[in-house]
Amino acid sequence: MNRVSRWTQRLLFTCGVSALAYCGFVLLDAAMFQRSERRQLERLTAHADAPPAGTEGLIGRLEIPRLGVSVIVMEGTDTTTLRRSVGHVSGTALPGKPGNVGISGHRDTFFRPLRNIRRNDVITLATSLGVYRYRVVSTKIVTPSDVAVLDPNGSELLTLVTCYPFYFVGSAPSRFIVRAERVI
Repeated sequence: MNRVSRWTQRLLFTCGVSALAYCGFVLLDAAMFQRSERRQLERLTAHADAPPAGTEGLIGRLEIPRLGVSVIVMEGTDTTTLRRSVGHVSGTALPGKPGNVGISGHRDTFFRPLRNIRRNDVITLATSLGVYRYRVVSTKIVTPSDVAVLDPNGSELLTLVTCYPFYFVGSAPSRFIVRAERVI
């Protein structure tokens, strides 16, 4: 019995160390990716002939000063993209264009501070072509199938999407939506 207890103890210790190592890897990978893409965005904005944000790669940097959020926005919402940054929802407008710019992020990483967002908070989206400012007009909770929140309404909108509730363990049953209008 003593032998089984030792092996169980070693197995649990190894699993714990492995889990911590994986978490460390994910955090380090995201930090290195953010730093690299910030430098790339700075290089792009320094050149007058910079290419516009496109449907591949780097879109820009999203900031919410009151909440201390500053995160790179990449195209797409696949697993790797959302582990390292927040993602522009394919098929939605690009910053500076008429329509609804959809940006998605994980509630337990970059978008965790959204739980404290308020009406009239300012959100800045910096791209290689300019800086776009938005003011929060509403928040709401919807089902994952309610994609109408990403529909355009004729003006320049920004919609942030993350899972809800913020402290739910596992796959969250709802989505937290932040709607903001462009401020000119």
